[in-house]
Amino acid sequence: MTTTKYRIDRRAALGLLGGTLASTLVTVPGGRVNAQTLDKVSYQTNWRAQAEHGGFYLAVANGIYKKYGIDADIRMGGPQQNPSQLLLGGRVDMIMSNSFEAINYVREGLPFLCIGSIFQKDPQVIISHPGVGNDKLADLKGKPILIGAAGRTSYWPFLKARFGFTDEQARPYTFNMAPFLADKNISQQGFLSSEPYAIMQAGVQPVVHLIADAGFDNYNTTVNISRKMVEEKKDVVQRFMTATLEGWAEYMKGGSAIEAANALIKKDNPDMTDDKIAYAIKVMNERGIVRSGDALKLGIGAMTAERWKRFYDTMADAGAFPKGLDVTKAYSLDFINKGVGA
Repeated sequence: MTTTKYRIDRRAALGLLGGTLASTLVTVPGGRVNAQTLDKVSYQTNWRAQAEHGGFYLAVANGIYKKYGIDADIRMGGPQQNPSQLLLGGRVDMIMSNSFEAINYVREGLPFLCIGSIFQKDPQVIISHPGVGNDKLADLKGKPILIGAAGRTSYWPFLKARFGFTDEQARPYTFNMAPFLADKNISQQGFLSSEPYAIMQAGVQPVVHLIADAGFDNYNTTVNISRKMVEEKKDVVQRFMTATLEGWAEYMKGGSAIEAANALIKKDNPDMTDDKIAYAIKVMNERGIVRSGDALKLGIGAMTAERWKRFYDTMADAGAFPKGLDVTKAYSLDFINKGVGA
């Protein structure tokens, strides 16, 4: 389960990174070894390695980044890391994030923005028990739901505005599924490809409500970056993005082409297993997490100005953002919407 802090400490924005050059030896057809100069780019994920990060790992494992002249350093996140602080402090070039954070850059007057979104649908879900009348999100009005701290400032305001949920029905979620499993009348938050699988392993076939399908338009698994790098290293940024999108297009197809990527994922995160990876890829494809909506026409990573405005207006009306922000400063469409993987 990934969690993200949405408020930003302005004092952390002390320095910005740009791409740096690295020299490496690359084997070319015929067995010759040539020296090639690659642009080094670091990307910080928001949680431990998993299938939800698979396209990045595939672009490393299958040599796509190197094909585009990029030496990509994909850094695994975890509970003790705050990607936002690493980006604002200039310790990493790019981070995995979401629309909330990008809009908060505008609110805080920080020189960062979002340049692409791998996930067209936020994988955040609410999970209920079967057979107790909780078959739709609207059915959960007034009923107890376990919600984490980050959720209360992100999707919870949306659910309150959309379905009339109230703070009184929210209960603390401690990332322990025992309370849910013990009480059929309780629902809980989760990540589409994580908690539902664990619940099934515990013997319950859950009802999984994907909040994005109710109109929650948050972009997720984004690439957030400093304006300095965008302006000074535009070619490097474009090559990184193109390679990343190609990696995701290949990863979502599955098959033998993803084996090396999955091996890297399991190396970084020994708790990850083949069955968990297979389930995550399955549900990401079934629910259109990567390929749906604008991505079907514009390519993987797609974003549009219309959706950014719609999301901002919806969440500002719900009280998650102040009104009057210039949301166009939160993103750039320069590096995406080129049909990669469409």
